[in-house]
Amino acid sequence: MKNLLFAVIVLFGLSSIIAQTEISGNVKDASGIPILGANVLINGTTEGTTSDFDGNFLLSTSLTGTQTVRISFIGFTPSEQTVELNGSPIVLSVVLTESGQQLDEVVITASSTFRSQKQAPLSISSKKMAAITKLSANSQADILRDVPGITAEGGGGETATNLFVRGLPSGGQYVFNPLQYDGMPLMSTFGLNSSAHDVYARPDIGFKGVEFVRGGAAVLYGAGSVAGIINYTSKTGDTNPGNIINMEYGSRGRLKTDFYSGGKLGGEDSNTFYSFTGFVRKDDGPIETGLATRGVQFRGNIKKRFENGSFTLHGQFINDRAQFFLPLPLQGGSRERIAGNDGEDVEQLLSGELAETSFLTPGGVYKSPIEDGVYTKGGYLMGDFIYNLSDNTRFKAKVKYADYQHSFALYVGGNGSFGNPISLNDYVAAVAPGNTAFNAQYQGGSGEQINGNDLVVENLHVDRLRPMMDYSGEASLIFKSADNAHTYTLGTYMARTEAEDVNYQYRVLSEFNNNPRLVNLSYTAAGGNNVIYSDGGIYNRIGMATNRFLTQSRTAFYLTDEMVFDRWRFDVGVRIESTAGTFNDGNPGLEETQVYDNPELTPELANVRFTNGSFVTGTIKDTDWALSLAGLYELTESTNLYANFSRGFFFPQQRGFAPTPGIRETNYEAETIIQGELGAKFGTSSFSGSVAGYFVNLSDRIRIDQAISGGQLVDQARSEQTTRTFGLEATGKYLISDVFNVNATITYQSHEITQNQTTDLIANTTTTINEGNEIARQPNFLGSLGLNYDDKSFDANFTLNHTGSKFTDDTNNVELDAITIARLGAGYTFKTQDVNSLRLGLSVFNLFDSAGLTEGNPRAGIAGQSADGEFFFGRPILPRRFFLTATFNF
Repeated sequence: MKNLLFAVIVLFGLSSIIAQTEISGNVKDASGIPILGANVLINGTTEGTTSDFDGNFLLSTSLTGTQTVRISFIGFTPSEQTVELNGSPIVLSVVLTESGQQLDEVVITASSTFRSQKQAPLSISSKKMAAITKLSANSQADILRDVPGITAEGGGGETATNLFVRGLPSGGQYVFNPLQYDGMPLMSTFGLNSSAHDVYARPDIGFKGVEFVRGGAAVLYGAGSVAGIINYTSKTGDTNPGNIINMEYGSRGRLKTDFYSGGKLGGEDSNTFYSFTGFVRKDDGPIETGLATRGVQFRGNIKKRFENGSFTLHGQFINDRAQFFLPLPLQGGSRERIAGNDGEDVEQLLSGELAETSFLTPGGVYKSPIEDGVYTKGGYLMGDFIYNLSDNTRFKAKVKYADYQHSFALYVGGNGSFGNPISLNDYVAAVAPGNTAFNAQYQGGSGEQINGNDLVVENLHVDRLRPMMDYSGEASLIFKSADNAHTYTLGTYMARTEAEDVNYQYRVLSEFNNNPRLVNLSYTAAGGNNVIYSDGGIYNRIGMATNRFLTQSRTAFYLTDEMVFDRWRFDVGVRIESTAGTFNDGNPGLEETQVYDNPELTPELANVRFTNGSFVTGTIKDTDWALSLAGLYELTESTNLYANFSRGFFFPQQRGFAPTPGIRETNYEAETIIQGELGAKFGTSSFSGSVAGYFVNLSDRIRIDQAISGGQLVDQARSEQTTRTFGLEATGKYLISDVFNVNATITYQSHEITQNQTTDLIANTTTTINEGNEIARQPNFLGSLGLNYDDKSFDANFTLNHTGSKFTDDTNNVELDAITIARLGAGYTFKTQDVNSLRLGLSVFNLFDSAGLTEGNPRAGIAGQSADGEFFFGRPILPRRFFLTATFNF
C-alpha cells in the first residue's frame, strides 16, 4: 500500500513537471524599439513577469488549457493573446501601439515612481520629439506655446525665449522654471549672468521628448523649482540600431541638418550602448540683418548596463551663433512698422556693417562680438548612475560639469536722445545747433552723401560677455515599503556656479533701413571749428559699463513619500536648502579716460570708460524650506480627482543685491511662494483631458528695472513686490477616428500686484507704486486649438495659438493687443525595406503673417512706457516663414 501511494505521488509530481509551460517573447513599440518594464500577466491569476532592457520576458506556469496573456505598458494600448498551455514552449512577439490618451504618457520628471500623467496629482504637459521635428521649431516658444498657463514669447528669435508661468511676475526667460536636460539644469543658479538658459543648448532630434511639470511639487526633486520644470530626456541606444537624418530648408536662407545614431557597442553579448546626435546649421533669417546665424551642436551618451543597474555618460559640445531681435520704433498710433528710406517696412535695425567693430580702451583694443549675436561655445559632461541595492531599494546619482564661453549682443534700436527715426537735417540741427555746415557720408569709403531728408536713427549696442562654469550633483536613495504602498526618496542636491558679467556699450548712428548702413557725420560748429560727430558709425564709445565676478553655491536635502492605497495616491515632501554667494563688483572702479587725441573728436568719441582694477566685495547667504502636499483619488476608471498645496521658495537673482562699500554681508532673503491647485483628469478610449483651478502668491519678489539714462543702459530701480494670481485651465483631446483628432487648451487668469516698493537707484528715493495693477506682460486669457491627421502615410496638422491682451509694464499705461499665431504642417511617409522610412514635409509658421507685438519697451524704466508720441517701441512677432523637411529613418 505504501509503495502504491509513493508511486501515485511520484506520478503526480512528474505530471506537474510535465505540465509546466514556458511562455517567452519580446515586447516592442510600433517603431521596433524594445519596451523595458512591460507587464506580462495571465488574466485571472497572479502569475506574471516584466520585460527586460531588451524587451524580452520569460514566464513559467503550471496552468493548463486555454488562457489569455495580457501585455501592458503605460502609454500603450494593452495587447491580449490567447494561448494553449499544454507543456509545449510558447513564443510571443508583441507590438504595442501608443494609446490615444495623452494622459497615459509616462511621467519621468519630478517623481521617483513610474506613473502616467493621469496618475500624477499635479499638472503635466508633454510633447514627443517626432511632433517637435514636424514643427521645424526654432525656439522654446514654438515648442511650449500651447502649454496651458504658459505665455511663451519668441519674438527675439531662436534663443532667450521669454516664459511666464501662471501669472508669476518674471522679467522673462527661465527664472521660475529651469530648463533641464536629462534631469539636470543647464545652469544651476539664477541671475549670476543670465536667466536665458536656452542660450547654452538647442533642441535636436536626439531627445525622446519634453515634459513641463507645473506646480509646487517640482521644488522637491533635484534642482528644484517653485513654478515648474522643463525637462528634455535623451534617447539612449538599445539592441535595435537606429539612425535618423533630418534635413531642413527654410525661407530666407535656412539650411539645417539634424542627425541621430544609436545602437549597441561591441558584440552580440555586449551590454554597452551608444547614442550620438546633433546638428549643423546656417540661417540668414527669419529677419534680414546681414548677420548670419550659424553653428553646430553635438550630443551623445554611452550607457553601460550591468546586472543591478546602469551607468550613462552624457556629453554636449556647442559652437553656435544666433541673432537676437529687440524692440524697434514703430508708428505711434497704429504700432505698425515704419517704411525705411528704401520704401520697405523696417523689421529690425541690426547692421551687418558693424561686424569686426573695434575701438581703443585704456586696457587695450576692444573688439565687439556683435556679429556673433548670441554666441555660445562649450559644453558639459554628466554621469548618471543607477544601482538596485535590492528589489525594493535603489540608489541614483548624477554629477555634471559645464563650462561655456558666452556673449550676448543686444542691439537696442531707436532709443536715442531725439525722435527716432528722424530726418538727417533735423538730427544735425538738434545735435549741433548753430552749425554752419555738415558732411554726412555712408561708412565704407565710397564717399556717397546722404540726402538731408533721409531718415537716420540712433541705437545703443550692448555686448554682454558672460562666461560660466557650473558644477552640480544629485544623489538619492529610493526604497519601497514591503507592501509597496510607500516609496520614500531621501536625496541631496549640490551646485556651485562661477560666472562673469562684463558689459561694453557704444552708440551708433545709421540710416533707417533693414540691415542699415552706418553714417559718418561731421559738422562745422558756430565758431568755425570742425567737429567729428560719428566715426565708423559710432558716435559714443562708452566702453566698459559693467565689471562683475560672481559665485554662488546651493546645498539641498529633501525627503518625499509617494503613497498608493487602492484608489488613493498621495505625495508628501519637504526640502531644506541653503545658498551662499560672493559678489565682486568692479563698477565703482570704472573711470573715463581720454584715449583718442584728435582734437576734432567729440568728448564722447575721445573718452572711453574702463576699470581701474578695484572691486567691492559683498556676500549673500540664506536658508529656506519647502513643503508639498498632493493627493489624487481614482473616482472612476476614466476620472481622477486631485489637489495639491505647496509652500516653496526662490533664491532671487544675486545681481539685485549689489554690495555696499564697507559692508560685506548683504540683506539677502528668499522669495516665498504659496501655490494651490484643485483639478480633475479624464481619460477614455476617445477623450482625454483635464481641468484645474490654481492659486499662486509670491512674496518679497526682487526685480531690477533697466532704463537708458545718459545714453547708457543702467540698472535704474530695484523693486520689492508681492503678487497674487487666480487661474483656471483646461485641456482636451478628442479622437474623431483612429487617424484624426482635435485638441485644445484654455487658460484664464486674474493677477494683481498687491504690494510694490520701488527704490530709484539713481535718485536714491523709495516710493510705493503700481499696487493694484495687473502684472506686466501677463495676459488674462490664453488658448490653443489643434487639428491632427496621421494615417502613418499622410499626416497633417493645423494649430492656432492665442495670447490675450496684456500690459507692457507694471504701470499699466499701455495695453498690447491680443495675438493669434497659426501654423500649418503636412507630410508624406514612404516606407522602404524593413523599418526604414522617408518623410517629406512642409511647415508654415505664422501662416496668416500676423503682426502683433510680443512686448513693448522692457527698458522704459520705472515711469513705464507711454502710449502717446510719434513712435512706439515694441517687438513684433516673427514674420511668416516656410520650411521643407526630409526625414530618413534607417
